[in-house]
Amino acid sequence: MTNVAVVILNYNGRNFLEKFLPSVVNNADGSEIIVADNASSDDSIVFLKNNYPQVRLIQLPDNQGFAGGYNTALKQITAEYYILLNSDVEVTPQWIRPIIDLMSANLEIAACQPKIKSFGQKTHFEYAGAAGGYIDWIGYPFCRGRVFDSYEEDLGQYNDTKEVFWATGACIFVRASVFHQLGGFDAQFFAHMEEIDLCWRMKNNGYKIFYCSNSAVFHVGGGTLHKSNPRKTFLNYRNGLAMLYKNLPANKLVSTIFLRLILDGISGIKLLLDGSFADFWAVIKAHFAFYAMIPKLERKSPKEVSLIYQKSIVFEYFVSKTTPKV
Repeated sequence: MTNVAVVILNYNGRNFLEKFLPSVVNNADGSEIIVADNASSDDSIVFLKNNYPQVRLIQLPDNQGFAGGYNTALKQITAEYYILLNSDVEVTPQWIRPIIDLMSANLEIAACQPKIKSFGQKTHFEYAGAAGGYIDWIGYPFCRGRVFDSYEEDLGQYNDTKEVFWATGACIFVRASVFHQLGGFDAQFFAHMEEIDLCWRMKNNGYKIFYCSNSAVFHVGGGTLHKSNPRKTFLNYRNGLAMLYKNLPANKLVSTIFLRLILDGISGIKLLLDGSFADFWAVIKAHFAFYAMIPKLERKSPKEVSLIYQKSIVFEYFVSKTTPKV
């Protein structure tokens, strides 16, 4: 499949490349494999040149994060489909063909993800993507098979092909023409939430996002920033607000963001009471950083889109103790 490019963005991930690149190379199915290096300071480049001369290497001049790094790299890659793959993912035989066939048969599908399971616990779904991403009306993302820190065992309950709201950046198949048409990821996000923002913009432009269980991969997760890292807390809170600002229709913009700011504040206080001052401070910094971002954020005719969960996932999970039905 020469019209498919598997693109791995790497930053100081030499150990992940050594562990997981063999599975990608052995299951390439004719697609081109490319590693875009985000100015790593480890020996990733030397390792690739010495061990994988058949893998195309793109060296970026500085660390531009997930969003900027992919934007810069993909401008140098010609393909009909991009598969953006984290370096900490083990792929499986025949993981490419089912999704490419699905997207080729339906031109409305701009992005799709496989089943994402945990490399450390292969019977269970993994945090980043699980069985397809959704978002509630206040902007909190969740997945089938993973809500906050609860992970379902894979018992075949999500063995389907289904339209979802967003596809995970850990392994996302993207129609290249649509990616470039929409300007790619928002580089201001640097990392975290940029794939949800892209999928939302795709939906605003009439495209669909899908999940396909006929393809499966295993993801380590937390490979670059551990999920309790204050830097990740900052990026998630700031980018979550920026995403809402960019994509909410005008009649819901002010009320939704106001409520989200209040809930973020409550979350920050809980972090403080739990003894995590660094994360609490990250939430405060994220809000002020969001205010500073507003003049640079583009709202390109947002509209009402489908598959937004009309209940509060926070209330259902923490108060009602129920699992959303999507």
